[in-house]
Amino acid sequence: MERLEGRVAFITGGAQGIGLGIARALARRGVKLALADINQDALNKAQAELSAHTATEVFVLDVRDREAFAAVADEAEARLGPVSLLFNNAGVAGGASVAEMTYEVWDWVLGVNLNGVVNGVQTFVPRMIERGGDAYVVNTASGAGLVVIGSGVMYSTSKFAVVGMSEALRNALSRRDIGVSVLCPGFVTTDIAENSAALRPAREPDAGRLTAKREDSKLRGTSIDAVGDLVLAAIKARQLYIYTDDEIGEHLERRHQVLLDALATAPPRTARP
Repeated sequence: MERLEGRVAFITGGAQGIGLGIARALARRGVKLALADINQDALNKAQAELSAHTATEVFVLDVRDREAFAAVADEAEARLGPVSLLFNNAGVAGGASVAEMTYEVWDWVLGVNLNGVVNGVQTFVPRMIERGGDAYVVNTASGAGLVVIGSGVMYSTSKFAVVGMSEALRNALSRRDIGVSVLCPGFVTTDIAENSAALRPAREPDAGRLTAKREDSKLRGTSIDAVGDLVLAAIKARQLYIYTDDEIGEHLERRHQVLLDALATAPPRTARP
């Protein structure tokens, strides 16, 4: 992964937020871009910006749609060449409180945040294996995929799953020259709350809380361009976990101590014959 110039990257959620930050960092290093996003206007704007630096193709895609994902992948590779850098980045925020959870909202959150990553992996990793590796996958999870920090049951469920999948995938692909990292961002200056509210299949039950969280994110957040540079540095170092700040550090320490304390009370394993 020392040489990025001339490679092709496929980025979901690539026209906005963290995806756009990653795309900008890649464009500066001569990587050709296939950007997939649900927002056509954002795609047009991103293409106009990035085409000045590198070959950029854009595709409207709902990452929950497996057939559409495969079709877009085929078209992207036909236009740009084989994808060797995959960024499963599309995601939504929020969900519903435990008193207002519905199957519809569960399906939406898990469909985008988890199944969207599964679809990206299942679409591209077999192609990477067939071509002989020399590829990399970055899945976007969250700090809320490592510790419970008040992001809601649905969101935490989806992001914990992405972390676990990424760890297992990294292990499974370690001998095939395909690297895997999982991005666990904290506050980043994006419009994910507004975008998610517009896409949500039911009314937002706590708009005031999300508005406050959105404003906090914009005041305290890491810039999307800084995140893009962090991601590229992690790829070159083949780093498993990518953080955008150290805010969850104390929460991680407490969680792991609780796990270790519980383990200390477990009976010893019975020796096998």
